[in-house]
Amino acid sequence: METPIIFVVDDEPGIALLCNRVLTRAGYKVETQTNPREAIEYLKENKIDLLLVDIRMPEVDGFEVIQHAQRLQPDAAMLIMTGHGTVETAIRALRQGVDGLILKPFSKGSELVDAVKLALVDSQQKRDAARIQALRPLFSVTESLLSETRREPLLDLIVSAISGHLQCPHSACYQRGEDGHFTRLALRGRELPEPFLDLLNRVEASAAPLLINANGPGDSILRKNLADLDLGAVILVPILRLNLRMVLCAARDINQPPLREADLELFQILARQAAVALENSRLYAEQLDYVRKVEESQEALLQAEKMAAAGRLSASIAHEVNNPLQAVQNCLHLAGREDLPQEKRDEYFSLARTELERLILTVRRMLDFYRPGATSFENVDLSEMLQYILNLMSKQLSEANVNIIVDPVGAIPAIKAVGSQIQQVFINLILNAMDAMPEGGVLNITARQLNGGVEILFQDHGKGIPREKQGNIFEPFFSTKDRGTGLGLTVSYNIVIAHGGTLELLSEHGPGACFRIFLPTGG
Repeated sequence: METPIIFVVDDEPGIALLCNRVLTRAGYKVETQTNPREAIEYLKENKIDLLLVDIRMPEVDGFEVIQHAQRLQPDAAMLIMTGHGTVETAIRALRQGVDGLILKPFSKGSELVDAVKLALVDSQQKRDAARIQALRPLFSVTESLLSETRREPLLDLIVSAISGHLQCPHSACYQRGEDGHFTRLALRGRELPEPFLDLLNRVEASAAPLLINANGPGDSILRKNLADLDLGAVILVPILRLNLRMVLCAARDINQPPLREADLELFQILARQAAVALENSRLYAEQLDYVRKVEESQEALLQAEKMAAAGRLSASIAHEVNNPLQAVQNCLHLAGREDLPQEKRDEYFSLARTELERLILTVRRMLDFYRPGATSFENVDLSEMLQYILNLMSKQLSEANVNIIVDPVGAIPAIKAVGSQIQQVFINLILNAMDAMPEGGVLNITARQLNGGVEILFQDHGKGIPREKQGNIFEPFFSTKDRGTGLGLTVSYNIVIAHGGTLELLSEHGPGACFRIFLPTGG
């Protein structure tokens, strides 16, 4: 800690000299003055920690000197000494906020030293109590600053907090731009004149806060600058960080009390909170910008994927439609030859009819996929439906040498569904299984009741679906068969999903492909 500065004011040179000698020996820095008017001028120019003043002096008494000292240096301790100690004197001293009283002549030098120590301690305790009282509202200020993430409202909130807590009608926030000039970001009170920018440059260059009172103490040039600005007191605090270079200021008018060291300390705390809040605001804005760019990128990727899907869809549709059309065109062209026997002409007409039927089937499945029917739900007995389908397809299954083994596990409850659509799903899976076993084989169909629904497994004994293609099997127009439309599984998947169920490939079930359907009993 710096050595306290004691300023002794007594019109008796002997007493002033004695105080100087005793207090200097005790380790204090001591300045003395026997003329009270010159003492007041000294207080305007020089900072002190304690004023030791005699009460009875010619022209100006000690209480008047104390009054000037409290106005000029409100943080300094006040200690009076008198040879005429009375109750009235003590009461007046207490009312004026004096920190101690000592009678002279001193019987021992230690009495003076003890009185000075006690006055300094008492003054410090008063300042600490005032500081604690001032710090209490800062908790709510911290919460309000950190909860605001928008930069402009936050700047207004900062200058309002400065004005309110420092009781300064004028406060502002300035930022140095890339051109080196200061720009005002927020203002409370009146606009400060142009010479004020010199103080901003000085504070930023020194990276240290600045407290100036027009009546002192302090640099006379700075005090004159303040008077030219028509201000009574000002505090400037820099905020110098990697992404932040600002100066916060608070000012009082000439007719207002001076600013004190405690005000500067409070201002510095506010400035640190403001710096954290502004940094949070910047990071929040960057995060929002990043999220916005990610969303824009995702939208662009989604749009690109939609366009790519539309391109693949168009190409697939063109391929699926163009092949049978070309076949029909070729057959009709050949059938139109005059030298062609009737038997051959009938064969070409039959081929053309087959290709037309294939084209009609493709178009119908496309319509089922893009324009599903809106049939109402009804109670469906899955066991009965499955048996009906197998009877319907028995001839086709027999010709393909495919044996169906149905294994219901327990009673299968009825479900709420669109019967024709579920029937279409079953037929598609059975046809796929037949195509997967061109030489014939076994298709196991297992059904059982699960919690909240029914599970049906279709397990063929074909070659299975390659692992690299398993992720695409439900995409429209994707097929592992040479003459497949690629719509059967897609239509089936959409139907099951529309019923609130699931359709999936169980990749770990072999030897062939195993499709699992789950349909809820409630529909």
